[in-house]
Amino acid sequence: MMTETIKAVGGRELEAAVDPMFPERWSPRAFSPDPIPDETLRSLFEAARWAPSCFNEQPWLFLYAAKPADLEAFRQILTERNRLWASKAPVLAFVFARRSFAKNGKPNRWASFDTGAAWMSLALEARRLGLDTHGMGGYDEEKAYELTGVPKSEYEVIAAIAIGRRGDPSTLPPDMAEQEKPNQRKPLASVAIEGAFRKI
Repeated sequence: MMTETIKAVGGRELEAAVDPMFPERWSPRAFSPDPIPDETLRSLFEAARWAPSCFNEQPWLFLYAAKPADLEAFRQILTERNRLWASKAPVLAFVFARRSFAKNGKPNRWASFDTGAAWMSLALEARRLGLDTHGMGGYDEEKAYELTGVPKSEYEVIAAIAIGRRGDPSTLPPDMAEQEKPNQRKPLASVAIEGAFRKI
């Protein structure tokens, strides 16, 4: 497998030709509080709607907050450190995966995989529209169910997501501001192996 760096996009080194939308997407923490139009938000979730899924179950569920009262509730779910920066984002969302197939009630062990595809679709559409997203694992799981009303027995909470336009890094705490840039990735050979598994 080729390991030579062929070009860089936004400071990120690539090992193979790929559409710039992939390396140009990253997860900033500095967000502008400017609101996002409803139609733009609809486009993000429309993109997620068309992600592939096992048996076309589309097990994902996005709950989002764009109004002040809803944002205040959703912010309470985040860890304190995530609230430091994500509270400035004009939209916060939580994505859930339905635990069982709607068609037969059997456990859907592919639900998280499919929900990840929907999240990536949303993230790439956001970049196409000049927006940024930042997925988060730092939140209180029980509060996520309590404050959103999503039944825990039916859905698994997967992640929180901040959505908005990129803001000024100087608004972040100093340690976060230092990290406000695209990061790199593992070598391609360490994540894609031809044939049987072997240690790298």
